[in-house]
Formats: sequence, C-alpha cells, structure tokens
Amino acid sequence: MLYLLDANVLINANRDYYALDRVPEFWDWLLFMGEEDKVKIPVEVYEEIKDGKDLLGEWARTKDVKDLLLFKEEVDESLVAKVIDDGYSSDLTDDEVEKLGRDPFLVAYALIDPQERTVVSAEVSKPKRKRANRHLPDVCKDFSVPILNTFEFVRKCDFTTGWKS
Repeated sequence: MLYLLDANVLINANRDYYALDRVPEFWDWLLFMGEEDKVKIPVEVYEEIKDGKDLLGEWARTKDVKDLLLFKEEVDESLVAKVIDDGYSSDLTDDEVEKLGRDPFLVAYALIDPQERTVVSAEVSKPKRKRANRHLPDVCKDFSVPILNTFEFVRKCDFTTGWKS
C-alpha cells in the first residue's frame, strides 16, 4: 500500500503531537517509509509545506525529504478535473477552486490505483457540506478511495518510538 500524505498530517503532527524537536523518531520513520515506497508526499502538498518559515518548512527542504518522500509521479490532469467536477461541482467559481487547495490532487493520485493507494488526512467527514466546502473524506468516499486519519495511519503502519519505561 502507498500512503499519500495531506499537508495537515505533517502540520498537525509537528504542532500537536510529534514535534520535530521532541519526537524525531516519527520523522525518521516517515523517511524510512518513504525509502520503502510506502509513504509519499505529492509535489502539490510538498509545495504547501516547504515554504514554511518554521521547523517543518526546514525539514521539508532537506535533501532526505526531497529524495525519499517527494512523490515523483506526475498527476493526471484529467483525473484532477474529474475529481473537481464530480466530487465538488462542475460549475465552481475561481474563488471556490482556489479554496479546494491540493485536495483534488491527492484524490487524483489515489484514483490511479485505489486498491494500492490510500490518502492520509487530518480532515474529518462533514457529509452535509457542499461544493468547495466538501471535506476530503467525503470526496474520497464518492470515488471509493481509501482514506485514513493520522492515528489510523500510524497504527496501521505500526509506528512506535520503541521507548519503554
């Protein structure tokens, strides 16, 4: 299985529970998983985090992250258009398209092979939301694309610090 990370997974992990300077094992594990081709960050998501003026932005700009985690595949633009049209709305305004951010790209990458690709996002389902306000889990569901939250992902992939008292 290939896990495709949303930016919020990395942002929230660093800010809330796996801070780069406090739990470096998590970030080393992500690099290892990238080297094993089990975790990747699509370029559109990478662009979102690498420009940060914080520790996460610095981490994203390292050679290891670029070499091991950056997804080298080019997105299928027709799949991105399909995700936008069928997952959000075919008549979105320019402002609404901008509001979507990188989410349609994540779904499009996973649509290439939904049996072997899973989106990982911190977003939660909000099925009543419409148009550009739809959340990633609901759009993934529409396309039968598997999606996990951060904690489901780390459990499924068996992340551990190995620390025992």
